[in-house]
Amino acid sequence: MISKAPINPSRVRKITGSFSWLDHRLLHEGFLAAMEPAEMLLYFFLVLVGDRNGISFYSYDKICTLLKIDVERLLAARARLLDKSLIAFDDGRYQVLQLPARPRRVPEADGHALQTQRRQQDFVAFAEIVQQLATPKR
Repeated sequence: MISKAPINPSRVRKITGSFSWLDHRLLHEGFLAAMEPAEMLLYFFLVLVGDRNGISFYSYDKICTLLKIDVERLLAARARLLDKSLIAFDDGRYQVLQLPARPRRVPEADGHALQTQRRQQDFVAFAEIVQQLATPKR
């Protein structure tokens, strides 16, 4: 049996100031499995920055900078989270919603568009690796 005792008792998390939480249903009822990586990233960010009602007001530029994604990926992730009824959006204002009864499966883009998107993501990942290799280490 695995021990549930803290590995580092002096560093146990404490709630100070504001508090964010994730519903365990995200994992146990398939919501997380139905999300693409950019959707997960955006959803977790919105949970983190939202107030007690799940409301936040971050601009596209700020979200893209913090999450290290481009605006197209942000807009696609937002659209899919809206379609899945996980968030609401109105004029720059986001709200993380209570989870629906069941995960909504959003139809994938057509095969060609999906293949093109994956190639673009692979190219971006490759470009990032090349940039890291070319950057002098200190």
